[in-house]
Amino acid sequence: MYTTSHHSSPGGPTPAAPPGPPGLRLRALPAELPVGLCVAATGAVLVLFDVGQPLRAPLTFFFLLAAPGAALALALRGLDPLSRAAVALTGSIAVNLLVAQGLLALDGWSARGGVTAIAVLSGAGLVGTVLSTRPRRAAATPAVPPAPEPPGAG
Repeated sequence: MYTTSHHSSPGGPTPAAPPGPPGLRLRALPAELPVGLCVAATGAVLVLFDVGQPLRAPLTFFFLLAAPGAALALALRGLDPLSRAAVALTGSIAVNLLVAQGLLALDGWSARGGVTAIAVLSGAGLVGTVLSTRPRRAAATPAVPPAPEPPGAG
């Protein structure tokens, strides 16, 4: 548990150190996250396997907004939650429009191709963000042998 003081002085109480390694900060995930992941995955699976269900369109629409939006929201950790949600939603719409335009320009438009492209781009964005925010280890510097002494200096 974290303890903070609103009126701390230089000699006053300091926040308790969070558990785990120093570079890794674990936070509790919202309870809605697993439900959202299941709904988005269901929408993608319904399109990829061409299952004709009445909920296919809304679930796929949720996937098309949630997948790039989640990748963008993870990359924008420095913003406050409302700004991050607004930028992630706007960016998600832009990614979907760019994918649709690219598929139409290449004459390869299909619902399955669009969902696949969004899934690949979102996955790449998530992996890139996770790899770039991971704590890095210091590179091992090779041992340099001592320089030889100049002649007559010893």
